[in-house]
Amino acid sequence: MMKTEEKTLFAIGNREIDEKLGGGVSIGSLLLTEGQSDAGKSVLALHLLCGALREGFHGVYYAMEHTVKSLIKAAESLGMSMEDYFLLDRVRIYPITLRMGSGGVEEYFDVLLEHFAALPERFRFITVDSITHLITHSDDTTIIDFFSKCKDLCDDGYTINLVTHSYSFDEQMFVRVRALCDGHLRLRLEEAGERLVKALEVLKIQNAERRTGNVIMFDIEPNMGMRPI
Repeated sequence: MMKTEEKTLFAIGNREIDEKLGGGVSIGSLLLTEGQSDAGKSVLALHLLCGALREGFHGVYYAMEHTVKSLIKAAESLGMSMEDYFLLDRVRIYPITLRMGSGGVEEYFDVLLEHFAALPERFRFITVDSITHLITHSDDTTIIDFFSKCKDLCDDGYTINLVTHSYSFDEQMFVRVRALCDGHLRLRLEEAGERLVKALEVLKIQNAERRTGNVIMFDIEPNMGMRPI
C-alpha cells in the first residue's frame, strides 16, 4: 500500500480558501461536496483533483455531465491544465452514462465500487461528479451501504470526493451520511447587493465539525477558477 497517510492534499492552492479547508484534505478522507445548481460544485471538485495531481497523486474522475474532451477543456478554461496529466496516465476520466437495467440503481452503485477496486493501486484520489441521480433513485439502505463501503476504501488509503445536489438527501439522511464522512462542504448562491455570488461553507473537515468562520464568498473567473471575494 502507498504510504500516503501522513501527507495532505492542498485542495486549491489559494491561501484564503485553503485556510478554510484546514490546510487541505487529508489522505484517506471521505468527502461529501453538496450544493445548489450553478454554485460551483464541479469547479471545486476540479480544484481538488488538480491539487492532488500537483502533490504527485494519481486521480480518477467519474463525470456524469462531461466527456473526456469536454472535462479537460473545462479545466483548461479555469486555468487548470489536465491534458499532460491525462496523456501521462496520471489522471483517468470516465464518463458515466446511466441506463437502468433490471438491477436498478443498486447495480450502478455496485459497478462503481467494483470499478474503484479494479483501478491500478496508484490511483488513490477518486471523484464522482455527481451521484445525484443515483441518490434520488435509491432507498436509504442502499445509500448508507454505498457510503459505508466508500469509507472502508478510505480506511485503506483512498481519498474519495462524492459530489451531489443538496436536494438529494432529506435532513435525516444528511445526518446519517455526514457521520460517515470525514469532510462535508456545502456550496450555495447568495445575494450580494444586486448580484449573486457563490459561497463555500466548510461544515466538517478532517473529521471535525466547523461552526464559526467557516464561509468564504467567491466568484468563478476564466483562467483562474475560484477567486475569493
